[in-house]
Amino acid sequence: MEIGGYRAGIPERGCLVAGTGFELRRLTERDDLIGVVQGYGYAALATSGPWLFTILSLSAIVLLGMPVTTPQELSTFRVLIVYNFAFSLVLSGPVTIVATRYLADRIHAKDVRQAPAMMVGALTLVYAAALPIVAPFYLLHLKLEAPLRLAAIVNFALVSGIWVVGIFLTALKNYRAVTLSFLAGMSVGILGASLLAPVWGVAGMVSGFNAGLALILFTLIARVFAEYPTRADRPFAFMGCFRAYWELAAGALAYNAAVWVDKWIMWLSPERELLKSGLVSCPDYDGAMFLAYLSIVPSIAAFTLTIETGFFENYQRFYDDIQRHAPYGRIEINHRELIRSFLDGARNFLVLQGSISVAAILMAPQLFELLGINFRQLGIFRLGLLGAFFHAGFLFLLIILSYFDQRRSYLALGALLLAANSVFTLVSLRMGFAYYGYGYFLSVFAAFGCAFLVTARLIGRLPYETFIRGNTSVQH
Repeated sequence: MEIGGYRAGIPERGCLVAGTGFELRRLTERDDLIGVVQGYGYAALATSGPWLFTILSLSAIVLLGMPVTTPQELSTFRVLIVYNFAFSLVLSGPVTIVATRYLADRIHAKDVRQAPAMMVGALTLVYAAALPIVAPFYLLHLKLEAPLRLAAIVNFALVSGIWVVGIFLTALKNYRAVTLSFLAGMSVGILGASLLAPVWGVAGMVSGFNAGLALILFTLIARVFAEYPTRADRPFAFMGCFRAYWELAAGALAYNAAVWVDKWIMWLSPERELLKSGLVSCPDYDGAMFLAYLSIVPSIAAFTLTIETGFFENYQRFYDDIQRHAPYGRIEINHRELIRSFLDGARNFLVLQGSISVAAILMAPQLFELLGINFRQLGIFRLGLLGAFFHAGFLFLLIILSYFDQRRSYLALGALLLAANSVFTLVSLRMGFAYYGYGYFLSVFAAFGCAFLVTARLIGRLPYETFIRGNTSVQH
């Protein structure tokens, strides 16, 4: 049976992450251990580079700064970095996701001449939107010395810039240069903060850390201009995408806020730490959650390398055969292969991330003893591990939904996670310390369940969605 005579609802395609997965998978297919290590290492860096850099550098700086600074100064430094990490991720999210979609479309069309211009425009837009919010917070709300105020604002600008330029990490194929940029920046940041801490205190620590961030940011910017040597003459050409993809922008804002809302709520707990500067945090909760998040880095790398590339190959075959008017029997075979790759990916995720999470839960006491972490955080850490497991699955399902251009579902699920994390965390806060962490776990569990149902339903009835619901020539 031939499919013809009407236009099927085929989503607009273009995927940066899948392209990265194909490039990195070639490394792992080399017949040596180094290729496998390089492939997974680069995949982790391409997907989690800024996050890993911040956590590892922050830990090293705090450790090295203990002998030369006071606990109050170390807490101020740590909380400032956490604040800027949260501010930058939430405020830059709508811009970065729309810019990512625009760049993906350009790569799919094999026309990336405006990539440097888009990077300049995206950076300008993020700074124009975020600095009027962040600068008054540091200048007027907090009680900080003038050098520290300036260093904190610069830190925010640098972290935000790395989030934006990070869009292009998947387009740059020189992974060795990108890795060296992050390693060099991390080394400079740790060394600079350690050397300046005894001289200028917290301002010195932030300034030294900023030196490492600046090295990473400007090196990556240079790599983008070297990769695409064209004139940056239309920096805001992608602005029209905000109208077309407003659901993505709103969904990214909701999702990134959802990632942080439980921390913000816990900063109101009786166990919070209120510094003289006005900075507030909840060290027991924040430390346990950040450590738990590290457990999903291997799964993110594996998803980029294997799960998403295999799924994407079947996805492309399904729609390419439709565009070539293949027989319906062939389309049914492609549909079954797509379902199989989705289920294989789910199984691989359960095995890999499940093994990591279970091992971390069982070995948590030994890990805490080794790292010298307060055992008060043990229960929160274990709930954080369970939550991170479902959070990773939720994130992967959002990516798969984005393949099918399910922007409304993306927005709805992001808003669901934000609402659930807010409500459940508030309830756990009222119930007391013994229940801290349950709010995050229950919220991501519920969001993951809804995302799985939406994704499974879509993939299970994909021919109907493509030829009937997505077909503009069929009357509903």
